Amino acid sequence: MKRFRNSICIATLLITTMVTGCNDGKGAPAKTETPVAAPAQQTLTLQKGALSQLVKLPAQLASFEEVSIFPKVNGYVKEVFVDVGSQVHKGQTLMTLEAPELEQASTQAKERYARAKLDYTISAENYRRMAKAAETPGAVSPMNLAGLKAKADADSTLVNAEKANWDMQQAILGYLKVTAPFNGTITERNVHPGALVSAEGKDGKPMLHLGQMDHLRLQVDIPEGIAAGLQDKDTIRFFLSAYPGRKFTGHVTRRSGLVNSQFRAERMELDVYNKDGKLAPGMYADVLFYSKGNTEAFTVPRTAIVTSTERKYVIAIRDGKTVRVDVATGNESADKTEITGDLRPGENILAHASDETPEGTAVK
Repeated sequence: MKRFRNSICIATLLITTMVTGCNDGKGAPAKTETPVAAPAQQTLTLQKGALSQLVKLPAQLASFEEVSIFPKVNGYVKEVFVDVGSQVHKGQTLMTLEAPELEQASTQAKERYARAKLDYTISAENYRRMAKAAETPGAVSPMNLAGLKAKADADSTLVNAEKANWDMQQAILGYLKVTAPFNGTITERNVHPGALVSAEGKDGKPMLHLGQMDHLRLQVDIPEGIAAGLQDKDTIRFFLSAYPGRKFTGHVTRRSGLVNSQFRAERMELDVYNKDGKLAPGMYADVLFYSKGNTEAFTVPRTAIVTSTERKYVIAIRDGKTVRVDVATGNESADKTEITGDLRPGENILAHASDETPEGTAVK
């Protein structure tokens, strides 16, 4: 009897197992899932503060003054008194040209001027004498006297015109002597005696090139975000690839005041005095200086800024929801960046922003 009961129990257990295994799930009690809480967003509070940064930028030395010397008139090179490397002073004769046709034109202008002066002398004397005779009533016709005066005035005008023409021809002859416009060094020479030179400059090459060497300009393009923090007379260090390890210093002397639309940078210049002549225009330099930063900017971790192809922004928390706020970046360090935009001190932003965070997301 006991064995029979055990058999019934085993059979019942097997049937229950088979029914449960074949159940398609209909009518089964619904499983309950425990909701997972969204991860908390880490925020930070904005505070104003400048971020100093060591900036390294490329620069180049240039002559303080330089000029390419082209002929002002057509002619032949007669003599050249300088060569590459010649030290010259202002007003020094560098070369002379010859142009026979210009000399002939000047001679003709001089002769016309002399003839005009002679004609005026005669007409003026005739008018003076007739005016004297006209003091006797009826001796000279008023019409004749007026005609003589008009002739004298016309000859006087012609004298002035011929004198101006002669002066112009003399000035053109002066172009045959080429002089230095300032103290400097001849850095290029492209002509020799006998060469034909043209005022039109068809070949595009100058006769000579003159540059000032004892006084140079260090030209550097400063990004607009950094340029705003630089002031006149700020000290800047620079290193030249031609003199490894040697440090030079200069001061901000001139700034263009114009931001290049392509590179978003402002051209600045430093005066560099080269009394020993070791420096040369065209030398490449690395400029180093500390950017003091923008005291009106906010300093935030780099992770708080989202950069896309179209914009840079941070995600602010306003009324408990996320808002994307466009920003401009300034100085940067290894982990922090200056930002400016429509932000207020004390406002909270996400410390780890992502473009996957949509606007309007509730944040506790």
